[in-house]
Amino acid sequence: VTGVQTCALPICLIMALTEMFELQKRLNDETNGLNWELGTTKLGKEINWLRCIHMEVAELIDSTPWKHWKNIGADCDMQNLQIELVDIWHFVMSFVLQEKNVPKSIALVGASCNYDIAKDIDYKQIITESEKLSYIALTLQVNNITTDEAIKQLINQFFSCCRASGLTYEWLNKLYIGKNCLNKFRQDHGYKEGTYIKIWNGEEDNVCMVSLVDAMDTVSFDDLYSGLEEVYNKL
Repeated sequence: VTGVQTCALPICLIMALTEMFELQKRLNDETNGLNWELGTTKLGKEINWLRCIHMEVAELIDSTPWKHWKNIGADCDMQNLQIELVDIWHFVMSFVLQEKNVPKSIALVGASCNYDIAKDIDYKQIITESEKLSYIALTLQVNNITTDEAIKQLINQFFSCCRASGLTYEWLNKLYIGKNCLNKFRQDHGYKEGTYIKIWNGEEDNVCMVSLVDAMDTVSFDDLYSGLEEVYNKL
């Protein structure tokens, strides 16, 4: 993954990137309160996006058969692994937005999102790239590093994880809009209060969201929200 000026990107990639950063800022504003960029929520809870990345990487790795003592012949849960990458992308963008506005955030991403996926998917390589991402996030956190170069390094390594995992930028964009919409849906239906129903017809709500997104040529936030509501109201 290499970084160059954003202007070298195709307009469709820039538009998708802009939409994702704007959606993430709106979600953070709505769930954490205005001025969350200062590091605390509206309820005074500390925000630590880099720790979030580290914790989500652990969940991503658990989607692989890395354990030598359990299910050693199992396959990767690639669908869940890619969902975990989308969750990590939420936190990567949030960390960048904490330091930069939307246009500057997009400029820092540059052409990192313009990549080709690996021809052969190897779960050991996925783990290696993911652990590198975790290491970078923890290094920035512990040393309180927020330079542009450090942020670019974090972004580049995230897309290296996407490449190794076979997650194209186009599918990342669709899944991101889907998960962003689901996060908004959860908040609107009692997620923080503990009243939200997460298991839909025997499966996690993520599974239903992916199915709805997969059936859409172009993912519309509003159409997807309506689709989620239709399923939820029948539970």
